[in-house]
Amino acid sequence: MKIEKLSREEILALPKIDLHVHLDGSMRLSTILDLAKQDNIRLPADNEEDLAKAMRLGEKVGSLTEYLKAFDITCSVLQGDGKLRRAAYELVEDAAAENVRYMEVRFAPVLHTREGLPLEAVMEAVLEGLQEGERKYGVQSGVIICGIRNMSPEVSYKLAQLAVSYKNAGVVGFDLAGAEFNNPPKEHLKAFYLVTNNNLNVTLHAGEAAGAESIHQAIHYNKANRIGHGTRLFENGDLMNYVNDHRIALEVCLSSNVQTNAVPSLEAHPLPMYYRKGLRVTINTDNRLITNTTVTDELLIANREYGLSMLDIKKIIMNGFKSMFQPYSVRKRYLARMREELGLATYYTPDFGMAIDH
Repeated sequence: MKIEKLSREEILALPKIDLHVHLDGSMRLSTILDLAKQDNIRLPADNEEDLAKAMRLGEKVGSLTEYLKAFDITCSVLQGDGKLRRAAYELVEDAAAENVRYMEVRFAPVLHTREGLPLEAVMEAVLEGLQEGERKYGVQSGVIICGIRNMSPEVSYKLAQLAVSYKNAGVVGFDLAGAEFNNPPKEHLKAFYLVTNNNLNVTLHAGEAAGAESIHQAIHYNKANRIGHGTRLFENGDLMNYVNDHRIALEVCLSSNVQTNAVPSLEAHPLPMYYRKGLRVTINTDNRLITNTTVTDELLIANREYGLSMLDIKKIIMNGFKSMFQPYSVRKRYLARMREELGLATYYTPDFGMAIDH
């Protein structure tokens, strides 16, 4: 079968969505250097090229734990409301440059309190930066607050309280991130009871550095509405069918999964199998800086590596808009607009969405 080879320009022109993007993993190198200079923070290099090498940007580092080491550098300079505001604004600016229309930006506010900034001040700074970016570029966003697996459950609970307090004020969901292996999500149940009892959306990093059991816990213990990565879902076929039947979206991050050794190579990634089976897969960046990628690049990989056609790419983009943590009325408006912009009107029926609903 002949592969429809798409150009980067064709994908760049498409309206897009990014549901899994970390604020502290998506900074600009120039900003890191500038902020470090302002605060006399010592970095492993004083220029962009050498800093990129020191942080191993885009390299296969062998494990999630190794991958997360780069966050030590980004978090070291993201202390202070002005710095957080700038990073959030620049993320919107970068997303706008590749026609991203909506994104859900996640981060752990507790990692930005080293200089005594209260959690609420951290939140306000990030929200202000995102809102300023939206006013200028039109890219809408929501915030997902992350608990950290390898921190105490009490920290996660405090962050869950913060998330609940900012529901309907910019926060759209709660997550559990950090070192997945040997840090099961069910240890943080108190935090998730709080957010689910307050009807806040839940997504969890799962199936990246641990197997399908981690995904099982995320869904059945922590009540996840979406799964971050879900790379190893295939290890439990019955669970995979459950995820498919209940339309639980997977936030797939192709390049990142190779970097962290969740898969040995792009060729070995289960995305094409998930897509063919009808799972609601979405394609995301994870970390624009640390993975050295964009939404455009990730969608291009799906075409070049797996032979997904332009129609397939458009359906995956639509999966993202179906899965956004926004009220049904908002999703309906987005879907109607994207259906027109993507030229997919003939693939939908008035009442049931897509004729073949991915």
